[in-house]
Amino acid sequence: MTEKAHVDPSALGLFGLAIVTMVASSQKLGITTGVSYLIPWAVFLGGLAQLVAGILDYKKLNVFGATAFCAYGFFWIAMAASWLTNLGAFGEALQQGVDPRQMGFAFVSYLILSAFLTIGAIETNKVLFTIFCFIDVLFIGLAVSTFVGPESSLYHTFHNLAASSELIIALLSFYGCGANVLNNHFGYTFLPVGKPFGIFKR
Repeated sequence: MTEKAHVDPSALGLFGLAIVTMVASSQKLGITTGVSYLIPWAVFLGGLAQLVAGILDYKKLNVFGATAFCAYGFFWIAMAASWLTNLGAFGEALQQGVDPRQMGFAFVSYLILSAFLTIGAIETNKVLFTIFCFIDVLFIGLAVSTFVGPESSLYHTFHNLAASSELIIALLSFYGCGANVLNNHFGYTFLPVGKPFGIFKR
């Protein structure tokens, strides 16, 4: 009995990550304003595209890829719901009950997960490892800026740190997506992604 071959879903997941972080970084950098047009991209690309990639990775028995894509997919869906709550889409009572510090704790929680995933990414490829490093920086920036609030002198420093790292994540994810598609399509390394570091795997 031959084993079923499964297509690598990483390109789809990385594309979803690239699109949503590109749009989100434009808002954080002040190039665009508001989140009304960010919400659909968060739900469908940041959320559903990464969830599809994660589910396909579960079918491949790839725990690392499945956990990463599904966890970040749910993150973006939760972010979209949080923005909608803040905008009053779910009613005035929920809008008035918003406490930004709860988002701060969510960002810290994702930072913890991302730290573990960064260790795992050491044995994937250098592009993916670099993406995870900047995801760590993103969550540090988001957590600190959320906890200190706009009134603090630290706010703009960490907000800009989050914005810049998010843009870098988008650019690296576009490259990772393109490399995955073209390398698989051509059957050789058309765009290099760098070999695993070979530190932990035996």
